[in-house]
Amino acid sequence: MREGMGEMMKEMGKPPRKELYPSLMELPDLPPEKRAEVGQLAHERMEAGTALLSSGLEKLARSTVEEDYAAMQEATAQLRQGLAQFESGLAAHRALAEGNVTRDVALQWFKRNMSLLPVVDVETPHGIFGLSWFHYVTMFILTAFAATMIWMYFHKMQRAEALLMKLAGGPGSGSDEATAAPSSPPLSGRALPVVPVNEPSVSPTPAPVHPAIAPSKSNSWSGPLRVARIFQETPHVKTFRLTDPSGGTVPFTYLPGQFLTFTVAPNGQSVKRSYTIASAPTHRDACEVTVRREEQGVVSRYLHDRVREGALLQVTAPSGKFTFTGQEADSIVLIAGGVGITPFMSVTRYLTDRSWPGDIFLMYGCHRDNEVIFREELEYLQRRYANLHLTITATYADLSTWPYTTGHLTKELLVQSVPEIASRRVHLCGPPPMMDAVKGMLAELGMSAEQIRTETFIGKERPQAPPAVFDGAAPAKLAVVTFARSHKTAVLPPNKTILEASEDVGVNIDYSCRVGTCGTCKVKLLSGAVTMEVEDALDPAEKTQNLILACQAKATGDVAVDA
Repeated sequence: MREGMGEMMKEMGKPPRKELYPSLMELPDLPPEKRAEVGQLAHERMEAGTALLSSGLEKLARSTVEEDYAAMQEATAQLRQGLAQFESGLAAHRALAEGNVTRDVALQWFKRNMSLLPVVDVETPHGIFGLSWFHYVTMFILTAFAATMIWMYFHKMQRAEALLMKLAGGPGSGSDEATAAPSSPPLSGRALPVVPVNEPSVSPTPAPVHPAIAPSKSNSWSGPLRVARIFQETPHVKTFRLTDPSGGTVPFTYLPGQFLTFTVAPNGQSVKRSYTIASAPTHRDACEVTVRREEQGVVSRYLHDRVREGALLQVTAPSGKFTFTGQEADSIVLIAGGVGITPFMSVTRYLTDRSWPGDIFLMYGCHRDNEVIFREELEYLQRRYANLHLTITATYADLSTWPYTTGHLTKELLVQSVPEIASRRVHLCGPPPMMDAVKGMLAELGMSAEQIRTETFIGKERPQAPPAVFDGAAPAKLAVVTFARSHKTAVLPPNKTILEASEDVGVNIDYSCRVGTCGTCKVKLLSGAVTMEVEDALDPAEKTQNLILACQAKATGDVAVDA
């Protein structure tokens, strides 16, 4: 029976068996050498239990932060096992220390493990303040766990706050993404933005709003998005709702007015086009782009004709600075033509979602009355939000059913629709003829160029021209571009960019936005001179190094680039 004491001690940390109680009750007094052996074994069990408790506590803290519920359950099981081992060793030590009450101690430990009586026994000595040392060890472990969780929570919140300040352009962050001057996301095909540098002098005290969304770094995310739904907005316009294939939230954040870049291969060759996000960044489960089908549009025709719900599209996001969050001014005038409504739909949805208190003047011109994109939603939002003022005009309309004005946007309509328009901030987006006409009207009304943010929308994508390889003699009055690393040359008409010329002869220059804002297509100019309508993506240092944007660079003389 004495030799079985060691085996009995090994089993004390496990769930009690039916024969354990009789064995403990029949234990005889041990000789000194056996008492020392049992004491050493009990000490080892207490140390093993303490190690299990420490490891379990660490696992529980880590799995709680990661919200790994399976790991939490494993950690709590380990904590229970550690407590059982520690308690069995403690019970053995107590039995040895009390000597002649071994059977009483065994009986009490058995009843406690079988949940037959409270742990505390009034006939046995207790620790300080009437509590056993087991209670103090348990309370210490639980206190340490609580302190660890509180520390990890505040540490996590501090890191999140620091990251938010960095992304939002907070003090000392060096980032200007959240408050950068607007620029020009393309809408259907290619767009050439004209973005004034200076902020308007009007509205020195913006109306109070919620903190700005901290957007992801420009073009920082690339991956597949699933087409969850497709909506037919007008006869030639569809909206594509995109979601995370894994079912989570959209894997990036964006500002109202930014855009996505799609990479598709309709004919086996990868082509990229950018489309403005029309949805509001307040909705994180999905984002939407609204695309007009252009007869010459390689990508827009692919999206309209071949993409179905459930398809995966390769996307790079987000990009663009043609944004408005409500912090830039205390009112906003949004003037759109055709599918140029898309960035303004994102802005309108965002501002109304956030209950922005400023006035929103949305003026929208269309060719025909059945081409008004988002008409039902705009009318609903106007009824719901008193600060949204909607003006719609169509060149051709059925007057018997059309409740709005007809004809083009005019100076008289601007004055009638927007009180004190000359003192407000204006965002303008649409086809070039409409853009030029409205900018002239605004100038006549006394508005400075600094008050206007524009995005030029070109209604049709340029059809792909057949390769024009230079074979030694350039056509008269046409420049030639040499791609030094590729050892190729191409004709460069005045209206064609270096990027477009590179596509004609199969030279790979990477690109994304094609509007001069993302900087993906930077190349070094080796010789010659170019002009660029937009060069927002170039900083002064890059300009001194002769870096140019291939998507914007045009020339009337021969040039060479490192591509």
